[in-house]
Amino acid sequence: MQAETTAGSQQLLKVNNRMALVRHLCANPGLSRADLALAVGLTKSTVSLLVRELVSEGWLAEREVVATGDLGRRPTPLFIDPDRLLLLGAEVGIESVRVVATSLTGEIQACNTAGYGASRTARACIASLATALLKVRRQLDASQQVLGIGVGLPGGVNEARGVLHFAPNLGWRDIPVGALLGEKLLDTPLDGVPLFIQNEADVAALGELEFNPTPASDPLLYVSINQGLGAGVIVGDRLLTGSRGFAGEVGHMVLQLGGPRCSCGRRGCAEALIATRAMLGPGDDPAALRSLAEVRAHLVDQDPETLKAVHSAGRNLGVLLQNLATAYDPGCIVLGGSVVELGLPFLQPALATLNDYAAAAGLPPPTVRTSRFGANAVAVGAAALARYRLTRPALPLADTGAAVAEEPA
Repeated sequence: MQAETTAGSQQLLKVNNRMALVRHLCANPGLSRADLALAVGLTKSTVSLLVRELVSEGWLAEREVVATGDLGRRPTPLFIDPDRLLLLGAEVGIESVRVVATSLTGEIQACNTAGYGASRTARACIASLATALLKVRRQLDASQQVLGIGVGLPGGVNEARGVLHFAPNLGWRDIPVGALLGEKLLDTPLDGVPLFIQNEADVAALGELEFNPTPASDPLLYVSINQGLGAGVIVGDRLLTGSRGFAGEVGHMVLQLGGPRCSCGRRGCAEALIATRAMLGPGDDPAALRSLAEVRAHLVDQDPETLKAVHSAGRNLGVLLQNLATAYDPGCIVLGGSVVELGLPFLQPALATLNDYAAAAGLPPPTVRTSRFGANAVAVGAAALARYRLTRPALPLADTGAAVAEEPA
């Protein structure tokens, strides 16, 4: 038994060392074996052995050395291989699914978007997700290997059990998404590929962490503003999920007592004051709601009512950002989601409000920027979730709740 335990520990150590090399080259491409050994604290012989394996398996690639005229053998630079190993990332939205295939460093290789159709049950939507994943896989070369699949979901998630706790805008509760999707992928080219699920804002935050060519800010907050509103929080290279998987559900922080009703049933939540519904139409009548494209068109036409609604939503976003800055003291806040695409009419009042609060306290305002990945932020982030988990094998998954009942057909 002791021999088995020792062998298991040695194997885990080797896997951790291999992935440490991969992560370091993701952030610092072009290092030689000797430079890599110095950077990660391993012997040159160990690094040479591991690099040989990683090149053979498709993780790493060697580049030819450019002649400089210097005497002696020049070190061979190492890079992440951009072609052989890929990741799939999927966003389960309110109206549709979006799937991308990326390289290990986040470059999009293929994509597919599909609507749900008439049925919005969890099983029907997961079937649409499986179909979209397989369509993207068919766009890839047969020689390319999919290392992992990540899925971003609009609600609280128990990642360890593959369960979506609650998605208020879809009306889903306690859905075993991981198991249901795994069933749909049986006997397909994606059968057995490691599958990871997490909240949509959490995976978008991981996309900014994993696929950022510059050093990530710490803490990093990603605020996602669509029909729902959520945040992903990364502290010290770790995703903050909370005891029940609801960390970052900032859309349900109450900003206004007795305010408009939210999708969660409460009144005055940030989501009801900032997200899509806040600027699509008056009251709670769905028939009165406009599309976001109509809102954008009304902004172009300088419609006073629309300008007022968007300005109000922006100011409320500024209040929310002030609260988040006070709670987390972030190195950077990243804004993403469809509402951010409204641009300055929405973002200017938000930043002005945030700056006013900072000035009143005699403090510099936090750094705020928009997502690097635009409309693909959640799908690319879901691919980043797969890389995050696969290259950190010693990092445990959070088990954030009790077992759930099977979702009815």
